[in-house]
Amino acid sequence: MAIDWLTKARALRSELVARRRDLHQHPELAFEEIRTGSIVAAELSALGLEVQTGVGKTGVVGVLEGAREGTTVLVRCDMDALPIQEANTTEYVSRSPNKMHACGHDGHVAIGLGVAKLLAAHRAQLAGRVKFVFQPAEEIAAGANAMIADGVLESPAPQVALGLHLWNNMPVGTVSVTEGAAMASANDFTVTVRGVGGHGALPDETRDPIFAAAQIISALQSIISRNVSGLDTAALSVCNIHGGDANNVIPSEVTFGGTFRTYRSATNELIARRLHEIAEGVATALGCTAQVRTQLLAPALVNDSEVNARLRETFRRVAPQLTLIDNARTMASEDMACFLERVRGTYFFVGSANRERGLDFPHHHPRFDFDEDALPIGVGLLAAAVAEYVLPSA
Repeated sequence: MAIDWLTKARALRSELVARRRDLHQHPELAFEEIRTGSIVAAELSALGLEVQTGVGKTGVVGVLEGAREGTTVLVRCDMDALPIQEANTTEYVSRSPNKMHACGHDGHVAIGLGVAKLLAAHRAQLAGRVKFVFQPAEEIAAGANAMIADGVLESPAPQVALGLHLWNNMPVGTVSVTEGAAMASANDFTVTVRGVGGHGALPDETRDPIFAAAQIISALQSIISRNVSGLDTAALSVCNIHGGDANNVIPSEVTFGGTFRTYRSATNELIARRLHEIAEGVATALGCTAQVRTQLLAPALVNDSEVNARLRETFRRVAPQLTLIDNARTMASEDMACFLERVRGTYFFVGSANRERGLDFPHHHPRFDFDEDALPIGVGLLAAAVAEYVLPSA
């Protein structure tokens, strides 16, 4: 008899909400997830999983062993919060100044623990194992690689990787399993422009790095409009600039930085090359020099078509009342991509917005919050997805 994962998940709703709200009140930034990690480790241990802590600094891994051999499925949940002062007034508002779960990771942890609880109850029927990976530092795109460096993809090595993101760009009751690239790569860049400083009243005696930086920033906007194909997708933004300390002194150095995002590695390489060429060329033309540093933080997140097809079929079967779509792409990035580069799998979006209740502020906003009805939906769908590989008869 097929297991009704969604009904089982809905029975956990009050527990999921309580867990999520507790985590929301106690947010922890990247590589500081000590309290969160200890809660996760204790819950997984109580369920009888083999638990390892300190993976990738503050990550936690729990392995649920089945009764017989089969597929090893990795389930990934991120744990970290953001350096944002929360502007909500709920009873579960953050108690930590300038720290906030503004992206739903509190919900992801609650969902991951809920899935572990449901699947642990069927341990005797499992063919294979489930490797629950609670990852730190997603918001700085460093936690996945830290855990990989610590061997999270070994002993046992997973054959399939699954994860989800609560998504306030979609209403609750909607789920997206997107084909191909679902999230963009994340790249940082920093440009240091050096010139000759001097008196603000005598600019002819200087080589003004502020003026040069302004021209470089303007010229960088041509990369997307003049170098990237109109059939491709990319974004480049300058997000900070620093230079000078007085209103009458031209400094000798200016630094600015930002991010660029793409879906294709070839486009990534093109933008990085043009960034160097433009910055260095414009600076030289204006009597300055420019030093450019670029860093790939996470590749584009690409879903596996075979896993996608299997999940779509599963979701239609277990949750026919949900709206299933396949096109929720975003230029935001996720270091779940680092796992999916190495292990075939899918990262799907679970709608969490409710406009009527004012729960539709975007991710990373100080008033971000989500409809908690999304929590049991996430648990039910993720448990059903994992069961496809380790409980095929369920």
